[in-house]
Amino acid sequence: MKIERHAKIIDLINRYDIETQEELAERLNREGFAVTQATVSRDIRELKLTKISQNGEKQKYAVMAAHSSGMDEKYLRVLKDGFVSMDMAQNILVVKTVAGMAMAVAAAIDAMRWPEVAGSIAGDDTVMCAIRSVDDTLLVMDKIHRMTGR
Repeated sequence: MKIERHAKIIDLINRYDIETQEELAERLNREGFAVTQATVSRDIRELKLTKISQNGEKQKYAVMAAHSSGMDEKYLRVLKDGFVSMDMAQNILVVKTVAGMAMAVAAAIDAMRWPEVAGSIAGDDTVMCAIRSVDDTLLVMDKIHRMTGR
């Protein structure tokens, strides 16, 4: 549950300008995650989120640009734990995951910031990644095979 909640937090702060822990907790609760402000505070620390200034006025939460090795390890673990299989359809990579893990796996793939990946969308157990070309799809598949050991 924590991995999924962390993935949702990253998704929310990338989509919305979230200024406070209370606002983040409210959005998480609307998304079906029963959280308290204390839980959100711990999650912010664990994810190493930071506040950045917008136009010199408001601040919002953001993922730090330089991921620590701990974050890279966390994304690698999510990918390994959630990955089941993958298949390609031209420049679309379809990744099958353990039920309920697709959002976390999509967030992990996006967090890797691979130049070949334009973006990912997730359902419950399936991630669709838009890859820039067919050749790039093969490269991404190879990277995932090496990372997951499958």
